[in-house]
Amino acid sequence: MGSEKQVARLAEILVRHSVKAKRGEIVRISGNELSRPLALAVYREVLRAGAHPLPAVGFEDAGRIFFEEASGDQIRHLSPTRLYEAKRIDADIIILAPSNTRQLTHIPPKRMADRRKALQPISETLLRRVRWVLTNFPTEALAQECDRSLPEYERFYYRAVLQDWPAMAKLLRRAKRILDNSREVRIVGKETDLTFSIRGRKAIPCAGEYNMPDGEIFTGPVETSAEGKIFFEFPAIAGGREVSGIRLTFRKGKVVEATAERNEAYLREMLAADPGACRLGEFGIGANAGVTEFTRDILLDEKMGGTIHLAIGRSYPESGGRNRSAVHWDMIKDLRKEGELFLDRKPVLRTGHLFGRTPPGMRKRGQAP
Repeated sequence: MGSEKQVARLAEILVRHSVKAKRGEIVRISGNELSRPLALAVYREVLRAGAHPLPAVGFEDAGRIFFEEASGDQIRHLSPTRLYEAKRIDADIIILAPSNTRQLTHIPPKRMADRRKALQPISETLLRRVRWVLTNFPTEALAQECDRSLPEYERFYYRAVLQDWPAMAKLLRRAKRILDNSREVRIVGKETDLTFSIRGRKAIPCAGEYNMPDGEIFTGPVETSAEGKIFFEFPAIAGGREVSGIRLTFRKGKVVEATAERNEAYLREMLAADPGACRLGEFGIGANAGVTEFTRDILLDEKMGGTIHLAIGRSYPESGGRNRSAVHWDMIKDLRKEGELFLDRKPVLRTGHLFGRTPPGMRKRGQAP
């Protein structure tokens, strides 16, 4: 579980840097039984900040039991007490510590989509008014997902989270200025040539305020603008299902063709979940040099330096995105070995070259053809 010093340092980052807990505020600490060491360290740090900790610890198996047993009415039920709590807390620190990352793979996707729709008022309330941060606590299940022992995964994870976040913020502020003044994105790579507009949209730099680890910048594509095709080197995972070899073709912003080498039926079902699920809701660039390998955990993988990611479905309103959907599914494109990212025909990312910073041994390239 990492050293006590590492756990305490992460708790301090979550409370002081991420949600910036203030005296008198209510800070919810959401977790499960395996998150106990970090949850208690966060509890201690919240008290030291003068805020009021609100533990919300549940059982991981409860989610599986709910989807197995709940009736349609229960799936669609919106708890008034949970909505009330979302309207009253000031911050939410969410700790994920799964014992089994695949325990919902047998649940029909429609049941999970219907549940997401039912909980949307709570999600939107939290996004709109609450300072929140999401993190992992290393477990055997997370280590197994990326073929590591638990000690190896812990070393990898703490390297990704225990960073100089003010320095990351400085880098991303520069990236924001460039993105905010750009109109067109073009992604070129293996089986990929995709363009879309970000004109008038706002770039959101992420330096540890909402995710931990963090290290990305994202914005909302113009909903009707995507044209072309894209292949995703890494599997996309949702609801415990792994969909690999994804190829999407866009026309006028909409997915018109979708194939996958594995679990294609699930991909198509997700794209058909609602009218907004087949359009882009997010475009992001990974910038965390501590995340170097694919882990099958989007919390880390979308931050991987040298990659970009696109999400189908819901936009984040703060980016100016207008796409509405119960789905928000990130898919990662690797540009570290092959491919380039262009903004208004100028190259900004190629094999680690990000916004004018070229690693040793790399040279800049000319404009897009």
